[in-house]
Amino acid sequence: MAKKERYTGIDDEEAKIDMSPMIDMVFLLLIFFIVNATAIIVQTDPKVLPPVAKNSKRQEDGRGRIVVNVREDGTFTDEQFVILPDKQSIFEIVKKRKEQMDSEGLKPKLHLRGDQLAMFKYCRTAISAAAEAGVTEVVFAVYETHKGLKSAK
Repeated sequence: MAKKERYTGIDDEEAKIDMSPMIDMVFLLLIFFIVNATAIIVQTDPKVLPPVAKNSKRQEDGRGRIVVNVREDGTFTDEQFVILPDKQSIFEIVKKRKEQMDSEGLKPKLHLRGDQLAMFKYCRTAISAAAEAGVTEVVFAVYETHKGLKSAK
């Protein structure tokens, strides 16, 4: 009579884990976070060279910014470099952008990029127009150091 061998359930092969679903999940999560991340890009007017302030602080949240550039000669431009000829045009563009941001639930701020050689009275004009439009918070754009500065002229 032949003896029956008992099956213990252990094969000579090593157990392996299939990593394909794990890798798929990692890529899906990566795509999800990339799509949901908001990239905030502020266009910079090449004719504006902001001043250097050694005690400046980098803003953490760039949302809600209404960009107004003040060139050395007192000319104003918006983020698309459209020239804003007077205080009324600054008021109108700030008012329009403020209404958009209010509907999105953002707190609007005036992002003032003044040239280092521009007189402050031009900046005051932009600040006054923004205040009349209902935007009372102002962020002044400055460089932290001279390193990497390029001439705007």
